[in-house]
Amino acid sequence: MYGALKVVLGGPLKVAFRPWVEGLENVPAEGPAILASNHLSFSDSFFLPAVLDRKVTFIAKAEYFTTPGVKGRLTAAFFKGVGQLPVDRSGARGAGEAAVRSGIEVIERGELFGIYPEGTRSPDGRLYRGKPGGLARVALATGAPVIPVAMIDTEKIQPPGKIVPKLMRPGIRIGKPLDFRRYQGMENDRFVLRAVTDEVMYEIMKLSGQEYVDIYATVVKRQIAQAAKAEKEAEKAARARAGKQAGQDRTEQDEGGR
Repeated sequence: MYGALKVVLGGPLKVAFRPWVEGLENVPAEGPAILASNHLSFSDSFFLPAVLDRKVTFIAKAEYFTTPGVKGRLTAAFFKGVGQLPVDRSGARGAGEAAVRSGIEVIERGELFGIYPEGTRSPDGRLYRGKPGGLARVALATGAPVIPVAMIDTEKIQPPGKIVPKLMRPGIRIGKPLDFRRYQGMENDRFVLRAVTDEVMYEIMKLSGQEYVDIYATVVKRQIAQAAKAEKEAEKAARARAGKQAGQDRTEQDEGGR
């Protein structure tokens, strides 16, 4: 099914958007490897596999596979077909363990494992701090090379709230493989995990040209949501005060008229 969907979707995707690619030679023709990419858009998981000859397996939130109804079943079939593995993100620790197990299984099969170290899409196009759990632990547990990948301008194709995508050329820049076998056996050392992740993020930053922010994107998204909620509540309170004042003004006018 992956091959069929790659032909059905990948071909038209390349024809319509004409993505440019640099560094394809850095992806091995065979054998396991970890593709660590920045994450700008939902479409990242489609453009990267479209330009590669080999299958790439990503992890995806379990909700894509468990939504009921016809639409839910079609969505689940689609994500399975394009090589996505479900991970329950309801518990942070459980989600991390599931991601690591999934990544190790893919690597042990000699395949390509795709992961977004930021853990979520960038809220504003900048590059955020990588989470050390999944990427580094899979790399150290398996010894597989880590290939940094930079998606370029994919967030401009279909910004949040836009249904119809904009036809433009996104880019994909693939860096040279990074070897972390010197740290094998140290996947439980949080300082080593942090160092490995930061090295990968630095390479992604060089490839993408993004501004780097040393904070987790999930924290920024939470702050944005809280600010939006506070603004909405402030507007609601202002409307209530305005309505109350208008009522008082009408009452005073009525009393003045009498």
